Amino acid sequence: MNIGIAKEIKPFEGRVALTPAACSELIALGHDVHVESDAGVLSGYINSEYEQVGVVICQTARALYQQCPLIVKVKEPLAVDLSYLTAKHTIFCFLHLAANPDLTARLLEIGVTAVGFEMVREYNTLPILKPMSEIAGKLSVQIGANLLHLQHGGSGILIGGLADSNTEKGNVLVLGAGSAGRRAALLAHAMGANVLAFDQSDAALSSLQAIEKGIRVSTDINECIDLLPNIDLMVGALLVTGKKTPRLVSRDHVNAMRAGSVIVDISVDQGGCIETTKATNYDVPTYVAEGVTHFCVTNMPGAVPRTATQALSHVLPTFIHRLAVKNSVDNDEVIKNAVNIKGKQKLF
Repeated sequence: MNIGIAKEIKPFEGRVALTPAACSELIALGHDVHVESDAGVLSGYINSEYEQVGVVICQTARALYQQCPLIVKVKEPLAVDLSYLTAKHTIFCFLHLAANPDLTARLLEIGVTAVGFEMVREYNTLPILKPMSEIAGKLSVQIGANLLHLQHGGSGILIGGLADSNTEKGNVLVLGAGSAGRRAALLAHAMGANVLAFDQSDAALSSLQAIEKGIRVSTDINECIDLLPNIDLMVGALLVTGKKTPRLVSRDHVNAMRAGSVIVDISVDQGGCIETTKATNYDVPTYVAEGVTHFCVTNMPGAVPRTATQALSHVLPTFIHRLAVKNSVDNDEVIKNAVNIKGKQKLF
C-alpha cells in the first residue's frame, strides 16, 4: 500500500510520525512509503535521510494525499489537511474527537475513515498514547516550575526549595495517576516538591507509591480541593479513553488558589478536567484566569519533537502495517476498536 507521512502544520509542532529507520521497516514489509518534503526537519531528519532508505519524497501535501490512500500524521487534521481528504482516505493520527465536535462533523461530511492513535488499545495498554503522555507528564512539571518564576507572573517559588535552608517547598497536586500523571508526580518529587496525587484507582496509586513512597496519594477529590489554597502547581492528567474528561475542579475552586500559582492541564485534548481550561497552542500558550496562570497547549510533546518522534517511531510501524492490511478495520480487533469514523458513521 502507498502510505503517506504528512508534514505537521500546527504551530510549533515539530514531530513527524516516522523516522527514516521506521519508514524502512514498512518498506521491508512491502509497502511504498511517501513523506511530504521537509516533514522531518524539525525532528532532525532531512529529506535525503528518507530517500536513502527508499522513501518517495512528495513536494506538496496535495501530491501526498493524491498518491496515498493511507495518511499517517501526528496531530488532528486542520483546515488545509481537510481540503485534501476524500472518502477514499484512511487517516491515522491523534484525533481526540470527543472534545472536537466541529472536526467530527467535517470528517463525517467527507466520509473518511478516521482511526485514532489514542484509541489503540492492546494488552490493556494504550501503546501509542502512552509515550506521548509520559513526555507530557514530564513537560508539565518543567513548564509549570518555570511559570512559577516571577518574570512569568508566577508567585516566585522555587518548586523544590533548598534542602539545607529554611525555605518553603512547592506544593504540587497531580490529578490522575496514569502514564502522564505518574511521570509528573515522580518528576515533581525528584525536584524536591511536596506532591499529592489523586486518582480513583487504588491500583494506579499503589503503582505510583511502589516507585516512590514519598508521594502522598488520595482517592478523595474533596480532600484535594480543600488543599487548593496551598497548591502552587496543579497538573490535570485525567483520561477516560474516547470520552470527554470529567470536570473535577470548578472555577470557584481555581479562585481559591493563590495568585501566581499555576495550572497545567494535560487533559485539554479531551476537554480538560478543570472548568477554567481552554485550549491553547505554542503561539500563545498561557492565559490567566482567576489569578492563576494556565498552560493548556494541546500538543505539548511537540516542544520536544526529536524525542517524541523517536518514541512514536518505536511503536507506530507495527500498527501502520496492521492498518494497511486489507479489511483490517473490520477484521483486526485492535484496529477496529480504534476506528472513530468510518464513512458516514460515528463509531466512538
